[in-house]
Amino acid sequence: MAGVVRLIDMVFPGDTNHHGTLFGGVALAHMDKVAFLAASRHGRAPFVTAASERIDFAAPALKGELIEAAGRVVRVGTRSLDIEVELVAEALLSGERRLCTRGRFTLVAREGTTAPLPPLASSSTGSEAEPEGVLVMADMVFPPQTNHYGTLFGGDALRMLGKAAFIAATRDTRKVMVMAASDRVDFTTPIHEGEMVELAARVVMRGNRSRRVRVELWAENLLSAERRCAASAEFVMVATASAHFDA
Repeated sequence: MAGVVRLIDMVFPGDTNHHGTLFGGVALAHMDKVAFLAASRHGRAPFVTAASERIDFAAPALKGELIEAAGRVVRVGTRSLDIEVELVAEALLSGERRLCTRGRFTLVAREGTTAPLPPLASSSTGSEAEPEGVLVMADMVFPPQTNHYGTLFGGDALRMLGKAAFIAATRDTRKVMVMAASDRVDFTTPIHEGEMVELAARVVMRGNRSRRVRVELWAENLLSAERRCAASAEFVMVATASAHFDA
């Protein structure tokens, strides 16, 4: 039984309005995507979004902040289920977090899906804990990210790996970090269109001004639940000259 699914991204200028805050539509797109991933992991069926209920925008997410959308299955019917989603903004340098948006999404399994859907287990909250010291973040592979074989571009996989390394290093130091080097990158299996990807990043070495981060990229078939490690890499992240370290 799947627990909470977390999608983590950065707020870049192209995602903001003239106030420098995240567009509401972009926030809803992240929330709908994580709702779909949570629903698919639970039901192992092809889902479509049927409705959203009471989307509350409590606070803005600012340019340059991290946003974390977390989705959890809260109701299961015969062919539909509800996902509760919260989107939280985090200031990377201070660590300050605030709830920006909350809502509930109803997703319905497409015609032909075997009914009923798996029931909601009362103990499902126990599966949401992440391994200590590991940043876990999910995403999905859509057609624009794939080549003519229908598999994820290597460049897009590297972008995902690098983003996870950046977030893990910055959360570990609360400093402005930049990529200094990328060690050996191993691509072991292709990642197909429509699959979920899950990145697991861990700081494996700490220097005075640097962090070495190991990242694994896992692919998951949302219908069969088959998982495989598709790529792994290590990155050296270094604090900028303006950052001051006590360690």
